[in-house]
Amino acid sequence: MSSQTKPLLSITDLKTCFHTLDGVVNAVDDIQFDVYPGETLGLVGESGCGKSVTALSVLRLLRCPPAEITGKICFENRNLLELNSEEMRNIRGKDISMIFQEPMTSLNPVLTIGEQIAEAARNHKRMTRQEAWRWAVEMLRMVQIPGPNTRARDYPHRLSGGMRQRAVIAMALSCNPKLIMADEPTTALDVTIQAQIMNLMVHLKEEFKTAIVLITHNLGIIAEMASRVIVMYAGKIVEEAPIQELFKDPRHPYTKGLLGSIPVIGRKDKTGRYLQEIPGIVPSPLDMPVGCRFNPRCPKVMDRCKKEEPPMVRQGEHRRVLCWLEA
Repeated sequence: MSSQTKPLLSITDLKTCFHTLDGVVNAVDDIQFDVYPGETLGLVGESGCGKSVTALSVLRLLRCPPAEITGKICFENRNLLELNSEEMRNIRGKDISMIFQEPMTSLNPVLTIGEQIAEAARNHKRMTRQEAWRWAVEMLRMVQIPGPNTRARDYPHRLSGGMRQRAVIAMALSCNPKLIMADEPTTALDVTIQAQIMNLMVHLKEEFKTAIVLITHNLGIIAEMASRVIVMYAGKIVEEAPIQELFKDPRHPYTKGLLGSIPVIGRKDKTGRYLQEIPGIVPSPLDMPVGCRFNPRCPKVMDRCKKEEPPMVRQGEHRRVLCWLEA
């Protein structure tokens, strides 16, 4: 995106911690990034790196306490952290929606699919009950659920996993939001349904001109969907780059490890193994390493990495790396 385009969402110095009996867990630590109108931004990293907490922080869906969110989350020049509960409710669903990774736990089991979509339309689009129901059926048709009139009267348990995820997407799109936070939208689905859901999201994004923050650990989906990628590790952003640059020339050792761990038929590493891996495990958020958080697993670790936290090095308008090797 050009620097002339104003960000739709601008996150600055975001920190999200949880106060527990064992201590303070810094789940998201001093991150910042922008999301521009109509773009798809990929947010990748291993489980536990802070991707989902970032999305939940933007929508203020974390209970405070034990969570504590600081920094600035500016959406259309309004700091979401300064809004009261009612102002935030008016933004959720209407301007910013979220697609959760497990639709069965994000749908209400005692309400029909149609009622759940219609509720958002009544609240945010000021529709009558009949208008909202017709809109719900139309949204189910738009996400390609067969027999939408019948399915709108079904409860979540009567739908397959793929249909439930389509229903969640219909709910997220029901008020034409400007931004969708999609948290692992295809994790629980088989490969064929994953492809259908991704194609559907691309189609709907183009139709509604909606910006998407796509949270996933699947780099194949990121390569297909995103124009720009942010890589997170242990609560921090370690690299940001346009999609083609990231795959062609990854700069951070962790990013190189992620790309190297993608299975490729016929490709072997130096030891003759087909599947490369990043040694070690993600550190506990209660016991982060001194210096660079990736240093215990990094193949290019230096003494400085174990003592000092590396700076974020900018290498262009949308390229930055958190690594001493690039400083």
